[in-house]
Amino acid sequence: MRKPNLIILLAWTAHVVSWFLPVLRAANWHEQVRGWLAIRLAACGVWPCQGIQFEAVHHAVLATISVLTTIVFILCSPLVVTYGSAKGVRFAAWAATAAFVFNTHWIIIFGSERSQLTTGYFLWWLSFLLLAIGLFTFHDRRSWSHSDRFVQVAGR
Repeated sequence: MRKPNLIILLAWTAHVVSWFLPVLRAANWHEQVRGWLAIRLAACGVWPCQGIQFEAVHHAVLATISVLTTIVFILCSPLVVTYGSAKGVRFAAWAATAAFVFNTHWIIIFGSERSQLTTGYFLWWLSFLLLAIGLFTFHDRRSWSHSDRFVQVAGR
């Protein structure tokens, strides 16, 4: 069993903390929307919510994919870090990078109202980047490539 590096632990911590921080300052809500509720509201495209409708079908699709990135982050990243092969870790790093880039769509969709996005959103979003960096820099001595082993032997 392998242990995650500091950057991965920071990513996981940021992700968990973001669930409890406000992510959205919405005018039609009495208080700020916390991360856990934002995930639920984003899932309204496939898991109906009373009184919540997306302006366009593509907004519902984007929100649903965003929810899936969160689910994959929570369920898969610990498994990849603990049991994943070098190729699996590298694939997960690229997937986390793609999720970080993809989740910028919230900033784009909000347009001129993007100032309604608050600390929780940005921490959640940053957690994907931190995970990607952590996975790209994750080293497991048991999974060195052949060239790494050659360099080690040649450099005696």
